[in-house]
Amino acid sequence: MLDHPLLPQVIAELRSIFDPEIPVNIYDLNLIYEIEIDEDNFVKIQMTLTSPGCPVAQTFPGMVQDRVMNVDGVSGASVELVWEPPWSKDNLSDEVKLQLGML
Repeated sequence: MLDHPLLPQVIAELRSIFDPEIPVNIYDLNLIYEIEIDEDNFVKIQMTLTSPGCPVAQTFPGMVQDRVMNVDGVSGASVELVWEPPWSKDNLSDEVKLQLGML
């Protein structure tokens, strides 16, 4: 991730978006693989979902893009859905595992 003045606000916005199947935000679920913000404040995000068969696979990236566009100063955004590396529960932090009752 790029050290950019808008990065904290973009992350805060991502933390306000919750996975539809797991009651944890997409940032803390580690569904966000990469955030790039260029000199024109255009945000590029690579993200995944908990599974390729996720019922929101077609609509979720667009919703994430729209929400990132709400951050003051962001000039544009694109969200790319990727499947490599595949997401697994091993990606979860101990804090999230505790929150989900997995520890």
